[in-house]
Amino acid sequence: MARQISKPPKPGRTSQDRQTHLPTRDDILNFINENPDRAGKRDIAKAFNLKGDSRIFLKDMLRDLADEGLIEKRAKRLTTKGALPHVAVLDITGREADGGLIAKPAEWDVTGEKAPQILIRPSRDKGAAAGVGDRVLAKIFPSPEKTGPAYTARVMKRLEHRPDAVLGVLRRTSDGEWRIEPVERRQAELVVDSGQLNEAKAGDLVEVEITRAGRYGLAHASVRQIVGSIDSEKALSMIAIHAHEIPHVFPEAVLREAEEAKPASMTHREDWRSLPLVTIDPADAKDHDDAVFAEPDSDPSNPGGHIVTVAIADVAAYVLPGSALDREALKRGNSVYFPDRVVPMLPERISNDLCSLKELVDRPALAVRMIFTAEGRKRSHSFHRVMMRSAARLAYSQAQTAIDGAPDDKTGPILDSILKPLWDAYAALKRGRDQREPLELDLPEKKILLTPEGKVDKVVIPPRLDAHKLIEEFMIQANVAAAETLERKRQALIFRTHDAPSMAKQESLREFLRTLDISLAKGAQLRPGQFNQILKRVQGSDHEELVNQVVLRSQSQAEYSPDNIGHFGLNLSRYAHFTSPIRRYADLIVHRALIGSLGLGPGGITPDEEARLEEIAALISATERRAMAAERETVDRLIAHHLATQIDSEFQGRISGVIKSGLFVALATYGADGFIPISTLGNEYYLYDEANHALTGERSGKGYRLGDIVDVKLIEALPIAGALRFEMVSEPRPMPASMRSHHKSSRAMRGQRGRPSGIPRGKRKGRS
Repeated sequence: MARQISKPPKPGRTSQDRQTHLPTRDDILNFINENPDRAGKRDIAKAFNLKGDSRIFLKDMLRDLADEGLIEKRAKRLTTKGALPHVAVLDITGREADGGLIAKPAEWDVTGEKAPQILIRPSRDKGAAAGVGDRVLAKIFPSPEKTGPAYTARVMKRLEHRPDAVLGVLRRTSDGEWRIEPVERRQAELVVDSGQLNEAKAGDLVEVEITRAGRYGLAHASVRQIVGSIDSEKALSMIAIHAHEIPHVFPEAVLREAEEAKPASMTHREDWRSLPLVTIDPADAKDHDDAVFAEPDSDPSNPGGHIVTVAIADVAAYVLPGSALDREALKRGNSVYFPDRVVPMLPERISNDLCSLKELVDRPALAVRMIFTAEGRKRSHSFHRVMMRSAARLAYSQAQTAIDGAPDDKTGPILDSILKPLWDAYAALKRGRDQREPLELDLPEKKILLTPEGKVDKVVIPPRLDAHKLIEEFMIQANVAAAETLERKRQALIFRTHDAPSMAKQESLREFLRTLDISLAKGAQLRPGQFNQILKRVQGSDHEELVNQVVLRSQSQAEYSPDNIGHFGLNLSRYAHFTSPIRRYADLIVHRALIGSLGLGPGGITPDEEARLEEIAALISATERRAMAAERETVDRLIAHHLATQIDSEFQGRISGVIKSGLFVALATYGADGFIPISTLGNEYYLYDEANHALTGERSGKGYRLGDIVDVKLIEALPIAGALRFEMVSEPRPMPASMRSHHKSSRAMRGQRGRPSGIPRGKRKGRS
């Protein structure tokens, strides 16, 4: 007999009135879909009046639904697969037939699925009024209607109106007319009158403003700014800045506020200027927001212990809540780093001057003093608002070289007193890290080096030094201390969260590993250590990079949230970003929370900010994803521009992505991806095997798989689009027997011959 309930109990009814029948799968799915803001396990149990053994039934059913990929956990709530979050950033794109505003998510990364439409509910709040072209922060509600948009939304805040500026390349037609070829391919060309060129020349990448648009014909525009020649790599990052609407020009009010700022005083500060803190950064760093010091603990109860001090630039002393600087910093969310430029979160007067922990210069800081055992376990910590003076500015390689036995004139005098105690403390913290077992993926990032003219010089993999790992581990421990302190004070804050892989992704990974004769525990809640065991098993083998890539793709995306679910990748139960307030707004919020809750003087978090933490977390999570996409696309454009003169050349690469329509191949030398359409692979049908990340010939059983090293020929390079198209040179390889049997029993999707071989953008790996 089917289990039935009529409806979840209505508020106000007594327990005697409530239904006691167990809910069906559809009942639970409907409840989760209709209650995105209260769909935790407790909420569901309460709604259906489930107690005692009934809760075990609910737990089993939720696990089954997750295993089937029908629901997934997002923070502390359950959602149906692919559902939008409770709060999201939306772009309003148009109107429906009845005149209502239609929006779509500003960020959408669900592979193979079209972004859902969202109907904007009318608002009486003038501050939340929005129109076509606006970007808004909104609360999302699944639509009860079976037809029309899948969601409705209520605007919480209008973030910005999309500027009417257009970025494009200036061209001259055969009849002498000036035209703008927009970077955004979907946008129509524009006409520029000769008197509106403002010294721009043919081939220039320019920003223009539409001056006249009629019902018929092309709109007219005026050149507002010459970005540079389209033949220059330095213009390519501006395409990403414009395409992702990254604010890159500071308003006058913000610059004026920054210039008027005065150096912080000693009021409400401890004097730590005699403590020899040092900064250790990349050699080309322009701002220095963290300094470190370590010494042995003299406490007899802590033999072999260490005292580690981390001091962070006190940005909250200059960027006050509600100020012009604060509003602009929140709008930007974070700094964005391109090979040729940085778009900073704060003006240089703040980031590179007043808040930069310069060598031998007094600077305000928020510091944490942490005591560790010889095994790297933290015994205690305390926060202090201080005035410090950096004893030395060091580069990573410089500090490492000194430790390795070749100190220079700067590191020699501080080798025994400062550097060696730092490395001794790191050795203890490393023991603690090894005991904690965070996720240890081995995927080194490539760095593009440019010539002075802005052209691609070479792509390198910077060495991973102990100096890097030391600073990283010290910063992690400082971030943990910040989260622990604020939780202990019951102070609301923004956590850096990273959820465990969803059940659906776990099952997909499990199927893939099975083809390599590697087992992954089923049903249990996986921990990072279990992934590490898999990674160690393939270390040094032909499958090492392939397995690292697939494990990475199985992970959830890290984000900011006022709800703490811990950080899966770091294997930490509480974690908050505290160590980079110059370049991340999340850290500034944590600084303010610490200042306010510990009574460390002015600049603490305000009640208004506390009430808006969910909104702020959604905003800065979106700006982080925006920055990652812009940085990645700029690298793609740089490489495409660099290779545009090498058509028909052959390269070695590794298959970095497999989708229904073809293969992505990352070049070994440059790291950039290019695409091979499935229609060009050969004379047989290729079957798409999603679980095994492979394309396999239907007749031959040979094919290509994620991670394979292949030779390819460059057929096309489109610098503005950042796209490369390749032709496969390497012959397909026999697939493992376990995969061939999988083909016979599964519904693999068939590729089609004779389709246009365009260059899709595809999905790329993300960072946690």
